[in-house]
Amino acid sequence: MNIHEHQAKQILKKYGAVVPKGVFAFSVDELIEKAKALKTEKYVLKAQIHAGGRGKAGGVKIVNSIEELSVAAKELLGKKLVTHQTGPEGKEVKRLYVEESSNIDKEFYLSCLVDRASSKIAFISSDQGGMDIEEVANNSPEKIITTKVDIGDEISDLDCEKIIKIFNLKDDAQKQSVLLIKSIFKMFMSTDASMVEVNPLILTKEEKMVCLDAKVNFDSNALFRHPEIIELRDLNEEDPTELEASKYNLAYIKLNGSIGCMVNGAGLAMATMDIIKLYGEEPANFLDVGGGASKEKVSAALKIILSDKNVKGILINIFGGIMRCDILAQGVVDAAKEINIRVPLVVRLAGTNFQEGKKILDNSDLKLIPAENLDDAAKKIVKAIKENVCFSK
Repeated sequence: MNIHEHQAKQILKKYGAVVPKGVFAFSVDELIEKAKALKTEKYVLKAQIHAGGRGKAGGVKIVNSIEELSVAAKELLGKKLVTHQTGPEGKEVKRLYVEESSNIDKEFYLSCLVDRASSKIAFISSDQGGMDIEEVANNSPEKIITTKVDIGDEISDLDCEKIIKIFNLKDDAQKQSVLLIKSIFKMFMSTDASMVEVNPLILTKEEKMVCLDAKVNFDSNALFRHPEIIELRDLNEEDPTELEASKYNLAYIKLNGSIGCMVNGAGLAMATMDIIKLYGEEPANFLDVGGGASKEKVSAALKIILSDKNVKGILINIFGGIMRCDILAQGVVDAAKEINIRVPLVVRLAGTNFQEGKKILDNSDLKLIPAENLDDAAKKIVKAIKENVCFSK
């Protein structure tokens, strides 16, 4: 689960990190009223959306007065920001954040995330802050170091010193950085975070280490332990279709292709998408209906796929283990009775109750296209959408 920058900073502050003083609001009048409490020569106004690259897209503005802040806020609120992470459709700015300006001396990059390969926490640090870390990795890989830390209640001073070595700090700034690493580690472990990124982390001219920007993601599977974090969820920032899928506990991610996919099992879903690409088309989604899906869940999944106007065909690939093929088949038939399916539908069934599932589909009068295996299914759905096959009763 993602949260906004201002929320991330408050959580970091709670665990001991230093962040600029700031306020957020949903309207310009509210923002201006709150901003009057800030003591600063300049105001830093930031659009709050769940996407990076806001600065390059015009979502960060520095102004000199309350009057200028009001003008800038009116321009920014309600604007659609298009960044490299939003896609061409962009995201509408529905909340604003303003904070006190900082006297920057140096900028650094710092992040930590779960490293599944080593079962450790990986800290990534660089003295090239304020830039896309991907660009630094491509152009100056020697400017980035990765330090893997054992999972536990605390992080050692030695590990902290390894992480910040590339910053080349001295005296009090180094001590502050060690404390910052410890606070981030504590926050990471205590909240079940999956990623924390501070970019830039700055050293001010007053020799203070400050988190100037922050991004935090949490493990969605652990949210049941953190009701206070669930309250930070902004449904306006989530894809409506993915939000609808979550109501049925469907693992759904919208993509930009033309072939809708309904599969049971994440690995099989990935293989299905790969083979669609192999035969020259693109998947419209990732959708894992899970192992114990009901007829209602399967029907909901099919409706969600068809709500995407880019979908020109659907490939259902079920290998029945816990998931029974007859339940899948009945869900498809039930959905077809409620909605007019006018795109080709290829179905590959194998495993538990395969014969029963096949009978349900055969007796339904639906003009679906059966497939023997995954390779056959991918070929048939690609051919069907190219030939513009119509699926109907």
